[in-house]
Amino acid sequence: MLCSAAMILVGLTGGVATGKSTVAKMFMRCGAVVIDADELARDVVKPDKPAWRQIVRTFGKTVLNPDRTLNRRELGAVVFGNRTKLRRLEHIIHPRVAREQARLTNQAARTDPQAVVIYDVPLLFEAGIDKRVDHTIVVTADRETQIARLKKRNGLSQAEAIRRIRSQIPLSKKIRLADIVVDGTLPPRQAMQSIRRIYFDLLK
Repeated sequence: MLCSAAMILVGLTGGVATGKSTVAKMFMRCGAVVIDADELARDVVKPDKPAWRQIVRTFGKTVLNPDRTLNRRELGAVVFGNRTKLRRLEHIIHPRVAREQARLTNQAARTDPQAVVIYDVPLLFEAGIDKRVDHTIVVTADRETQIARLKKRNGLSQAEAIRRIRSQIPLSKKIRLADIVVDGTLPPRQAMQSIRRIYFDLLK
């Protein structure tokens, strides 16, 4: 476990487009330290970094934008729906993200030994990260809400949205594995009240 005895490390996940990032921001407003796995993943694949070079070798230059940054939508189209290619990409990115998460978690523990650290990570259970945290939180939403959010936020078609949802393990399974479940469709004020209660329970 990558934390001090007093500090609490919480894995936050959910299905794609269930409202996980919004919940993470609410925890931050309560005083938690939030580490965003997607942000770390974007950082480790910046042009000319080792992961970037490996991705280009593996998937070709068609996954690059004209400025040499990764075209995340193009790369997503290549790997989602193809389990072998998706796993290959995860093996390139995940170990590097894990090392950076460990560094930031230890830094938070040194700054505040009583900190509540929220690790916002889409593949918490899929990648076995749940075994490295003290508690797990799953943010849920109904399938129709997920699809609507993906179409609006990512510009995906109905079929692409469904394929993206199916690339992760079912929400029903994540709910069974979770210590805490949060409804990602609650109105903002009600959601904030719920997150505040959870945060102070964790502090205790």
